[in-house]
Amino acid sequence: MVNIQPVILAGGTGSRLWPLSRELFPKQLLQLIDTSSLLQSTILRVGQIPGLLPPLVVVGEEHRFITRSQIDELGVAPEYTILLEPVGRNTAPAVCAAVEYCALSQDEDTILLILPADHLILRQEAFAEAVQRAAELAANGAIVTFGIEPQRPETGYGYIERGEGHAVLSFKEKPDLPTASAYLEQGNYFWNSGMFAFSIASFRQEMASHAPEILTTMRNAVAHGARDGVFFRLDQTIMATSPSDSIDYALMEKSDKMAVVAAHLDWSDIGSWQALWEISRKDEQGNVSVGDVILEDSHNCLVRSESKLVTTVGLENTIVIETADAVLVAPLSRSQDVKAVVAQLQKKQRNEFKFHRTVFRPWGSYTVLEQQPRYQIKRITVYPEKKLSLQMHHHRHEHWVIVTGTARITNGKEVFLLHENQSTYIPAGVLHRLENPGVINLELIEVQNGSYLGENDIIRFDDDYGRGTESGTEDKGGKTENR
Repeated sequence: MVNIQPVILAGGTGSRLWPLSRELFPKQLLQLIDTSSLLQSTILRVGQIPGLLPPLVVVGEEHRFITRSQIDELGVAPEYTILLEPVGRNTAPAVCAAVEYCALSQDEDTILLILPADHLILRQEAFAEAVQRAAELAANGAIVTFGIEPQRPETGYGYIERGEGHAVLSFKEKPDLPTASAYLEQGNYFWNSGMFAFSIASFRQEMASHAPEILTTMRNAVAHGARDGVFFRLDQTIMATSPSDSIDYALMEKSDKMAVVAAHLDWSDIGSWQALWEISRKDEQGNVSVGDVILEDSHNCLVRSESKLVTTVGLENTIVIETADAVLVAPLSRSQDVKAVVAQLQKKQRNEFKFHRTVFRPWGSYTVLEQQPRYQIKRITVYPEKKLSLQMHHHRHEHWVIVTGTARITNGKEVFLLHENQSTYIPAGVLHRLENPGVINLELIEVQNGSYLGENDIIRFDDDYGRGTESGTEDKGGKTENR
């Protein structure tokens, strides 16, 4: 029996779902439909198909710890591997890296099942059947793509034109509405899902013909990569030299070995707020509301509150998305244009493009409660038996007040325990560390004050998470992904 290796592509930012999706907490990590994130739902989905190998998850370096945390939270994939991309180079290099990594320990007949982490599939049995059909075609040398049976003339997806049997005649770019309607009428056009299946041998052969530079570069990036527990980190210097291209352009649209498996999966890539509204359960007025929301005389709206009460009066066909640091209001029909707002935020180097107020770390999280020129207040959560790096700051002083749990504090030469309602003061220049020796979350309030409060004012001397002992690296907004 041929092995099937699931490869879950968990990169990207999902900019059209801003302000919920951010660069450092992207779409695949969000709980949009139920209590599982899209990544978790994808892992659960492949876990329900008998005989599949443990998943290989491909993520950007900056998402490694929250991705690991979400997988571990499920407790269903104990032998998974996370393949770390040190630089973003689109999907063709990512898929190549996965293939070359799998080739280190598996034979060339192994079938790789390539799945985006941020898609919704509601029909599990139909998905399992489609995977088996695709594996059979892939075992015979085909490069297989999954075509979704269209339910409407959709202009937001690319299309696959099917010929006789499973043959692919052509790939089509996102059409205008009249063209999409014609595709639907013809009956042999399918939405391009971005899911694929192929053997290691077939993929290597086709990439060698159509995109040899990407294949060679990523083979070398894997060969010079390094393992760190569940992580395998690709070589950054080598990967940075790879051409940046999508797997569709690099291979799928050029190969003569393409086949398509058509399936009706109740599928969505949730590519916009309108797409989320369309697949969500609505009230009698056609509204979708999440969180602390009160609607009055409003119809066909998507209203989501993350931190405070949101009310509407007399709204029609409108998106309202509230987070702790941003609010989006737009017509449902303009939901694709949210990415233009994100582009402005990125150009202006605004923190709201990159971060939420709550930032996740391997040891827990912190939330910025208030930020002023000479002081900053944070709420810090440390998971049981976790600790922050041993560090010091040149320019800021810190006051810690314990709210819940027990803290083990290193403050200069002293090491001591603090409990609820107790506090300590750490002057600038003093070596310090925060640990949670308990079995419940440690929560504290941190007040920083000083002439400079940027998170890159961290000199790290010891760290449990492989982040090195250098200073934190600052982004333009004054925050960093390290602490």
